[in-house]
Amino acid sequence: MNNPRFAALGLDHRHIYGMSQGMIDAGAELAGWWTEGEPQPVEGFVKRFPDAPRIQDLDAILNDPSIALVLIACRPDKRADLAIKAMRAGKDVMVDKPGCITLDEVARLREAVRETGRIWSVNFSERFEVPAVTVAAKLVAEGAIGKVIHTTGLGPHRLNAPSRPDWFFDAATYGGILTDIASHQIEQFLHLTGNEDAEITLSTVGNFANPDHPEFEDFGTLALRSGTAQGFIRVDWYTADALPNWGDGRLFITGTQGTIELRKYVDVDGRSGDNHLFLVNKDRCEYIDCADAELPYFSDLLVDMRDRSETACPQSRTFRVCELAIQAQAQATRS
Repeated sequence: MNNPRFAALGLDHRHIYGMSQGMIDAGAELAGWWTEGEPQPVEGFVKRFPDAPRIQDLDAILNDPSIALVLIACRPDKRADLAIKAMRAGKDVMVDKPGCITLDEVARLREAVRETGRIWSVNFSERFEVPAVTVAAKLVAEGAIGKVIHTTGLGPHRLNAPSRPDWFFDAATYGGILTDIASHQIEQFLHLTGNEDAEITLSTVGNFANPDHPEFEDFGTLALRSGTAQGFIRVDWYTADALPNWGDGRLFITGTQGTIELRKYVDVDGRSGDNHLFLVNKDRCEYIDCADAELPYFSDLLVDMRDRSETACPQSRTFRVCELAIQAQAQATRS
């Protein structure tokens, strides 16, 4: 597939910036974009991609046979329907997480994939857009820490409440904190432990700091297990103002012969920059700078579009991650 063309649909979340840039860096061409209204990320998108035209008619994109892929970052409760419409128009789809927010949507998306043969890929950016996770996965595959038996994923985020749209604070439209953020860490658990299924054993949510938004959840935890592996996830909206970025995301991987720690976005009062990895096993106790490691997801997705393969992420895993996050949300104890 030579220089495949793609379009961006729905600019309600800034994740569309990284999604689009990743596809461009992999060799694809941004043919244009469409969105409803004037959501806040539009201004930043136009600054980053000034040559991409705004297309007022969604059907003009869906009916254009030269556009093979659409990227979707509209409001979360609208993503499933838009993705299904795009697949039925013959497009492969990359969607921002959460790719969907109900089990009914998962079922309808599964049927659309079966019906059309199209790819429905959720961009779990905390793995796909983080070079340190690429290195960690390679070390795990090489057996550097033995068999992975546990992961701990921490996903703190900065709230920036004044800049958020109303839908952001309503679980009916954004899905809840576990459906949304924790899907990242669930996917990493499956990928790093070599499992394609898991069981949610505990989940909790709470709103401890945002009484003005009673439907919002600013804190969540869950535990899961699969075979011989277990995992714990904590996500929140408590990043303090002094931190120089949006969150101190970390990943701890415990194996039978060693450990890996990732400080993905910042090393608090330590090394500058991001993508820090610490490896300890029987032979090595070292720091690895992963900033220049590859991000294969985007180029792998182009390969999958060409070959109808599943190298970027297995389709079944993408669906299962969404199901597990939605299930964790539904059964969560609220404080």
